[in-house]
Amino acid sequence: MNPFTEKVVEIIKQIPAGRVMTYGQIAALAGSPRGARQVVRILHAMSRKHRLPWHRVINAKGQIALQDPDMHSLQKLLLLGEGIELMDDRTVSLEHYQYHPMAGNMAE
Repeated sequence: MNPFTEKVVEIIKQIPAGRVMTYGQIAALAGSPRGARQVVRILHAMSRKHRLPWHRVINAKGQIALQDPDMHSLQKLLLLGEGIELMDDRTVSLEHYQYHPMAGNMAE
């Protein structure tokens, strides 16, 4: 696994229940501010293998970005189950639920 991928996996693992992070936020913390699409690919390829809390990752608008209706519904249910309220069918208040880890807590 390359260093960026390792950092992304570690960051995602640290998102606590009831909180969310954005693809771009994770990419920036992992060292690639323009790497949001890479984060999407990493989640798609590695969520199951590494047991990542993929449902806690949303887009920069605070929205569930998944287009597949079944996966969208699953992500919505998992977020609701952790106490995260949606403002509509897909939008989370980043002001209330976004996780901002301290840089010192991130895996080196």
